[in-house]
Amino acid sequence: MGYYIYLGAQLPHLVYGQNLPMSSVAFKALAREHLSSSDAALLDHCTLDPAPDQDEEDGPSYAKPGPSTGSKLLNRWREWERVLRLNLARNRALKLKREGDPLEAPALPADAVGAAKNVMTIESPLEAELFLDKARWDAIDNYNGIDIFSENAIYAYLLKLLLMERRAAFRTEEGFTEYKALYTAILGEAK
Repeated sequence: MGYYIYLGAQLPHLVYGQNLPMSSVAFKALAREHLSSSDAALLDHCTLDPAPDQDEEDGPSYAKPGPSTGSKLLNRWREWERVLRLNLARNRALKLKREGDPLEAPALPADAVGAAKNVMTIESPLEAELFLDKARWDAIDNYNGIDIFSENAIYAYLLKLLLMERRAAFRTEEGFTEYKALYTAILGEAK
């Protein structure tokens, strides 16, 4: 179903690194006015967490894929993010030389695996987060394809707004202070 006339044509183009043109909450409200009820219901599945529906006692589990959302784009996005997170956990465990067998992590999609590998070479926590968010942005673009006026384009737009909000929440000074405090605490525990 195309939403060209009702929604797609009025949206400002999003560019990675720009300021937010609107909040994700405002966009959801606007989108709900124009989408069918079934498509609007999927807006709640647009999240940066690949397993928001799983209710684990110790937090979300990414060991297995989550249930289908009914949207090809959202399913592919969630799998991409799940694979990224599993590979990040594996790479961090290997870098820290944790005992035991390394975590099994899927090898596909390759760009998620590559992002998890490449980010390990970045020293700055902020730069690492920005690198990962750019990889996420690119994955959303790849999964959205060229049909910019479909319901999937609306979901992709919301995911990008969520990434932009995440980036806007980074506070360099506060983050560096927190990083130094955590680093000092970790060194203190190691002694």
